[in-house]
Amino acid sequence: MTTTTRTSLDLVTSGSVAGRRLPDWLKKPLPTGNSDFFTDNLLSELRLETVCENAKCPNRSECYSRRTATFMVLGNQCTRPCGFCSVPKGDPEPVELDEPSRVAEAAFRLGLRHVVITSVTRDDLPDGGAEHFRQCIVEVRRHTGAAVEVLTPDFLGNLADVETVMSASPEVFNHNLETVPRLYRRARGKADYRRSLDVLAYVKARHPETLTKSGLMLGLGESTEELMEVLSDLRAIRCDMVTLGQYLAPTVRHMPVQRFVPPFEFDFLKMLAQKMGFNHVAAGPFVRSSYHAGETAAEAVAIGA
Repeated sequence: MTTTTRTSLDLVTSGSVAGRRLPDWLKKPLPTGNSDFFTDNLLSELRLETVCENAKCPNRSECYSRRTATFMVLGNQCTRPCGFCSVPKGDPEPVELDEPSRVAEAAFRLGLRHVVITSVTRDDLPDGGAEHFRQCIVEVRRHTGAAVEVLTPDFLGNLADVETVMSASPEVFNHNLETVPRLYRRARGKADYRRSLDVLAYVKARHPETLTKSGLMLGLGESTEELMEVLSDLRAIRCDMVTLGQYLAPTVRHMPVQRFVPPFEFDFLKMLAQKMGFNHVAAGPFVRSSYHAGETAAEAVAIGA
């Protein structure tokens, strides 16, 4: 596995994204000094990928400077050509059996108390990588005692694979719906809206003690009515947490941004979602699935207690 050299600035610091000028609320300064170097160098040393880097997250420098990152396991080549995502597509890499111990080592050296683990989608593997997820959870717990949040693919709807992950009892199970059903064909390729809901529903029904979580990107062309229907579907399966953030096209080859959602609208949507009964709602232009994940999980636990 190779780790991309991290020399480019965050997309949002340049004032444009995929050829479009950004509104002022989407311009974010880089942290001062070299505070992100420790995290950057550690990830390179341990040969670890992050979704922060591969998905061109606008919060990468901020999170790295806080000595946190979202680990992306099972390589950096995805088997699904989603229209919104910048993670490379291609022939998957062999599973690295020592990766769980390297993730645990990084979590220990970063001093993380809440560890977020995601992956590329590996439809080529018999279990979609479920056993690898389980081993990562076990190793992180053994080395750090930290809470673990997983952000998984849909495992093609195979609930036995979902159960493999859940057998290690992650504190948070996250699976992103990403967008409204009408936009799935272009945005999510081989994914299926109902299948993703079924994965989240299964986890909550079989493991009610586990916090379930999902996330949506705004600005892809969804209507407010469509968005509210998705939130209603999530509450119907007792999803605990939801994140709402602004979609930023990684390149001109990806789905274009249809609209930049202003902060006041995110605030309004957050209020509506809270009234629907979610334990925690994070909504804002820079919100991402794992942004401040530890704090949001703690708040969700406190609200649900």
